Amino acid sequence: MKSKVKVAINGYGVIGKRAADAVSLQDDMELVGICDVIQDYRIRVAVERNYPIYAATDAHMDQMKAAWIPVEGVLADLLNQIDIIVDCTPKHIAALNREAYRQAEVKSIFQGGEKHELTGFSFVAQINYAQALDRDTARVVSCNTTALCRVLGALHQHDWIERARVVILRRGTDPWESHNTGMINTVIPEVRVPSHQGPDAKCVIPDLDITTMAAAGPFNLSHIHFAMVETKAPLTLDELRDALWDAPRIALVSAGNGVVALNSVIELMRDLGRPRNDMWEVAVWQEAMAVDEREIYLTYQVHNEAIVIPEIIDCIRAMTGLTPVAMESICKTDESLGIVREFLPATAQPVPHKFGPDVPHTTVEALEKARAEYESFSFKGAEEPSDA
Repeated sequence: MKSKVKVAINGYGVIGKRAADAVSLQDDMELVGICDVIQDYRIRVAVERNYPIYAATDAHMDQMKAAWIPVEGVLADLLNQIDIIVDCTPKHIAALNREAYRQAEVKSIFQGGEKHELTGFSFVAQINYAQALDRDTARVVSCNTTALCRVLGALHQHDWIERARVVILRRGTDPWESHNTGMINTVIPEVRVPSHQGPDAKCVIPDLDITTMAAAGPFNLSHIHFAMVETKAPLTLDELRDALWDAPRIALVSAGNGVVALNSVIELMRDLGRPRNDMWEVAVWQEAMAVDEREIYLTYQVHNEAIVIPEIIDCIRAMTGLTPVAMESICKTDESLGIVREFLPATAQPVPHKFGPDVPHTTVEALEKARAEYESFSFKGAEEPSDA
């Protein structure tokens, strides 16, 4: 049996703490330690979880020890004990760490806040897992780019996409720092068109014709995307649903179950007992899916704090050669985290696929009924004309 891969996490913030927990759940990985510079409640939670703590430098180690943080050494000491490190430090800082990893002959994974050029390879498991095998360094793309690649990748693999246009409404800040960097009563458009997510998605799917526009709003629960995809030939709603159902890490949610908004989805994650309310899947609203003779229309939610975590785990497996086959790693990761295609399977109404593999999902007819029943939940401004 192959020995466990020894993993370290540098940076114990929004992504780092989740990556540490996910690594700890894998039976083929060992979390050797985490590294940071902080002394507040975040690192103290890591102590409570019995994670070995390391400081970035000697000076930080002295400060952390003075704050009663049980530090076992510095980053250089940690690098001597591991096979691969997941860098979750703030952007720009991460790029400065790469040389230290290279000199220590340690494989390294960076996050989407860094430029593609830092590693020359950007990763999404269902798209380019095989290209990550045995690489020394890689970049797991951002939350929004991960979602774009999952959803559009599910369509692209059928050669359906002529061009994709996506509008992204981003959360204004992460929940943990809302008191410091939140926004109130406004939406701030990103003035660059395309926004960075479109070109970033092309780093993963080079022949994807995509343009994205983005803005940030006064909420912190997650992001929401509105995708308009011109297809090479007309598609039916059944074909679209089948393709999304078959794709990894996409879950269909229904307004018919009262899941009608960003907060409803997060509340569902709470009720399901997800750690930190995390949603690793992309949640696609079934009632908001539509097709015509030219295009597909999709609305989906992206939990920015959690979506890249399974990608990090798969990237570790690929780069260290633990599992050479993408779906083997994806399935193993999904089982360990509890990733699903249906959040409420016990009460779902399954029917066979109309196209492709015989995998059950909800009927289009049932969705049409649910759309009519829950139409009042869809937001309508006072300026909209009456349906009467």
